[in-house]
Amino acid sequence: MLLNLHPITIIINLIVLGVAMTVHEFAHNFVAWKMGDEAPKLQGRLTLNPLVHINWIGWLMFAIIGFGILGSAPISPQRMRDPRKGFLAAVAAGPLSNLALAVVFGLLLRFIGLSALGLSAYYAPDRIVDPISLLAALLYAMVFWNILLFVFNMIPLFPIDGWHIVLSLLPGTWLTHMQIPVVIQRSLRPLAEFLMRPAFKWRDWQMASYYVFIALIFLSFLPLGGVSPFGVFIGRPTSALLSFLLF
Repeated sequence: MLLNLHPITIIINLIVLGVAMTVHEFAHNFVAWKMGDEAPKLQGRLTLNPLVHINWIGWLMFAIIGFGILGSAPISPQRMRDPRKGFLAAVAAGPLSNLALAVVFGLLLRFIGLSALGLSAYYAPDRIVDPISLLAALLYAMVFWNILLFVFNMIPLFPIDGWHIVLSLLPGTWLTHMQIPVVIQRSLRPLAEFLMRPAFKWRDWQMASYYVFIALIFLSFLPLGGVSPFGVFIGRPTSALLSFLLF
């Protein structure tokens, strides 16, 4: 899972991930504050200063191996005017901000006609011989990493944003016991319980979801014949979005 360890690639990754992380965490904090949570303002998180948000070890790990905890946001639904809708908006703001960055820089890269150069220069940094190729590689990386962060954060596994988004979307009580088919009640009891109280059951499965997440990370570092779980869940959607924006 190691990325290209060429010094230029690492520097580009550090710059791009620093920007992506800062905007992501700022979006979480800003929307949470707008929804009534005063903690981001009191803790000085309503800023685009990366030093306020960054997780130094996670930032370095992400630039080198493609995985790490970039930052955090001290937001809580209990402090919001409408806990469910407010938390949904605040959590979704992070990955959506990455998607917005990818679209903006993708359109810019496509408009100036450097998509192909950016692709080749980023993955073959020895070809970076002038400011134009360096700019193209940097812009390509900005699009690539922001798409990847968007896709990654939409995975519904704890503690990723996607898990919290699903929790916010699920109602506390949906179907009554009598509305659930008997065959589901008898043969698929966990599903029946989930249908009766989806949000509560989703929260009950939090730790199980976390263990699945850790297992997928571990499997991604093992030689599995070129197949990686995250390559399926993240790589393919990322490649599709990248191609749509740039080519």
